[in-house]
Amino acid sequence: MDVKALLETQSLLRTMVANFTFNLGFSGKFYHTGTVEEDEGDDLLLASVDEFWWFPHMWSHMQPHLFHNESSLVEQMLLNKEFALEHGIPTALGYAVAPHHSGVYPVHLQLYEAWKKIWGIKVTSTEEYPHLKPARYRRGFIHNGIMVLPRQTCGLFTHTIFYKEYPGGPQELDKSIQGGELFLTILLNPISIFMTHLSNYGNDRLGLYTFVNLANFVQSWTNLRLHTLPPVQLAHKYFELFPEQRDPVWQNPCDDRRHRDIWSRDKTCDRLPNFFVIGPQKTGTTALYLFLLMHPSIASNLPSPRTFEEVQFFNGNNYHKGIDWYMDFFPTPANITSNFLFEKSATYFHSEEAPKRAAALVPKAKVITILIDPSERAYSWYQHQRSHQDPTALKFSFYEVISAGSGPPSDLHTLQKRCLIPGWYATHIERWLAYFPASQLLIIDGQQLRSDPATVMDGTQRFLGVPTHYNYSEVLTFDPQKGFWCQLIDGGKTKCLGKGRKYPPMDLESKSFLSSYYRDHNVQLSKLLHRLGQPLPSWLRQELQKTTQHNGLQELWLKIAARGFSECTVYRDVIPGPPI
Repeated sequence: MDVKALLETQSLLRTMVANFTFNLGFSGKFYHTGTVEEDEGDDLLLASVDEFWWFPHMWSHMQPHLFHNESSLVEQMLLNKEFALEHGIPTALGYAVAPHHSGVYPVHLQLYEAWKKIWGIKVTSTEEYPHLKPARYRRGFIHNGIMVLPRQTCGLFTHTIFYKEYPGGPQELDKSIQGGELFLTILLNPISIFMTHLSNYGNDRLGLYTFVNLANFVQSWTNLRLHTLPPVQLAHKYFELFPEQRDPVWQNPCDDRRHRDIWSRDKTCDRLPNFFVIGPQKTGTTALYLFLLMHPSIASNLPSPRTFEEVQFFNGNNYHKGIDWYMDFFPTPANITSNFLFEKSATYFHSEEAPKRAAALVPKAKVITILIDPSERAYSWYQHQRSHQDPTALKFSFYEVISAGSGPPSDLHTLQKRCLIPGWYATHIERWLAYFPASQLLIIDGQQLRSDPATVMDGTQRFLGVPTHYNYSEVLTFDPQKGFWCQLIDGGKTKCLGKGRKYPPMDLESKSFLSSYYRDHNVQLSKLLHRLGQPLPSWLRQELQKTTQHNGLQELWLKIAARGFSECTVYRDVIPGPPI
């Protein structure tokens, strides 16, 4: 009778929702394992197999995240696929749902791979990304080529089988349908996916009651036209409407009790960094990285085959590989209370997306940045590219690169941006402060790091809260021949930390151009540091003095011009030199 009611209700709903079709999940292990009536219901469902859409659960309805090797999941899926083929269940819709949201989010990589191999899955759904209430605020994302749609909560779960037993009483369900949360979900979301969670369709009249009355209420009180699409078409339509949701934002599974429950037990959040060194490039981040590694309580990520000591997870395609991939770069700390893990990726500093992504995953992490004169940083990057045989840097002079006018995208403009944009220090720091409180940010004077690293490292230890103080003044010595600091090791030998690359000084034309280019950015930085209660680096004080002198000249020019003096006189009075 329940299966007959399902068929009748589907026909009724099609009069209110175009193309409405129930999508039924199956776990083949439980076929013909119920009462006589339930077994008859199984047979009637299979006799009506072409009336519905179908999606696979797992063979035994087990939770994928409990299985840590892909082969076990593949074996379970193959059993379910054999059952589907034997009983004529269509398997080509490209949609699947994991029991209890297991493995969908937080992502279990093995599930996604097994899904693609056995079922050719292109779409799934979950209520867990992000785990927000009410559910209508949840979002979709795409991972490993599989589109994950946000599933909405209709209030029907395995324990809510009968109308009179609905939590809070049946009036709560009716209130949700008639203008309450369930109605608002339909009203405010252009695409909604619901699951009743009721097993075997035994007693599943409550789900039918809910959606018939919901469709009725929407039809009676709105001008909305409802219709249904197959899962893959629905997913493509969703991401046409919300293209900004394609990229996921990974959260820390340990920060959400529900996510901890559906995350593999062999995983641990202890393999996430306590702090970041975010750059920018060519400011001394490698030296700081090596100084930090000298500390017995501090450990970094393992090296990457492509990007060496930098993982570059939060600002590139690596981010789409997921947090399992990211955590594999970090060792499990021997003592989580005293060991500090960190990542140094100097490209994070000026990244648009890195602050938001980092804050979502490790919101309590501390952030360290190093600042040097942005003109010097720009020149150093240009010389870095020349040393790596960048054809554009070899072809054009530094001045030609930084002064190139606007035009169509080209290798020259790409190099120009890489030279100039990271030096917009205040702009980039403000972006990080939008996601991390100022108390979690340390700004290091790169000039002081070069001249007095022991003092800088003392302050860095205090900022990080490292319990064991490491005396850098006893283990660092300056090598005047190499021009950088070295670590004292056993036997009085030294291990030098710098790269030692030397290049000719910057030409005066470029210096003048960059001084003018960065003038407003440096003023904004001074205001920001003042607001944060941080001292101005010595290079910034020098640049501000130039700005003050420049502004004073402009002010004097205006005063003299107002009094009617000639241009020649202005030149001689303001800037001593030979007459024109």
